[in-house]
Amino acid sequence: MDFIEVLKAVLFGIVEGITEWLPISSTGHLILLEEWCPLATSKEFFQMFLVVIQFGAILAVVVSFFHKMNPFGRKPMKQKREITQNWIKVIIGCIPAGVFGVLLNDWFDEHLSDPMVVAVALIVYGILFLLLENRNQDRNFQINRLGQLSYIGALTIGMIQVLALVPGTSRSGATILGAMLLGVARPVAAEFSFYLSVPVMCGASLLKLLHFGFAFTQTEIVLLLAGTLMAFLVSMAAIKLFMDYVRTHDFRIFGYYRILLGIVVIAYFVFLDKTPAV
Repeated sequence: MDFIEVLKAVLFGIVEGITEWLPISSTGHLILLEEWCPLATSKEFFQMFLVVIQFGAILAVVVSFFHKMNPFGRKPMKQKREITQNWIKVIIGCIPAGVFGVLLNDWFDEHLSDPMVVAVALIVYGILFLLLENRNQDRNFQINRLGQLSYIGALTIGMIQVLALVPGTSRSGATILGAMLLGVARPVAAEFSFYLSVPVMCGASLLKLLHFGFAFTQTEIVLLLAGTLMAFLVSMAAIKLFMDYVRTHDFRIFGYYRILLGIVVIAYFVFLDKTPAV
């Protein structure tokens, strides 16, 4: 087993753990990282690896929000009822991504997993974040806790989440943008985005595993475990820091970051005459 490959898997886990929860596109960053630091594995395994290590990030959400997500235990009946209603909203919000993900995920992987697509998406949604934050500068959000979000609102956010099938869009970025357009406060938008990730990413990981099969080599098992564990550990810290940040700050910094990174990627592949891997 090549120790360098394990270190690469750890690096992918670190990038996943940071970027999954920030509105800057984890898939986009992982695709770009693969351009500069590829794993010495088959293309099929790598595509599955990128999705399955997200399971570590999912576990971090469950651990971080367990009390708020758990409708059981010693809680007032009113609180239990609201948590159950919130889970219904999460399920409703996941339906569009589930349908379109099953139907179109392979097509998007085959045709749009390209660094230039990532760069364009980074810039476009970076601009959208800046425009939205300029609009929201003096806005009083009407929805300041998840219980105030309607079922129709949850479905609308879920439909916007489908845009994240395009690499570089960012699942959290799309859902946060959609939620804020509906008048959802930034911390609530971020929290609902985290909740939506649990069934969506579990389903995506399961589909990739079933498609790839379970005949892993010893090296592949170690790479998966290393990437998943690191994604979990880094996600625990990233989620806490991000939630603390959005309570007192807007998303402009992420808009600027997306635009800058998109420009850097375009410069790398165009001006240095690099050919993206297909």
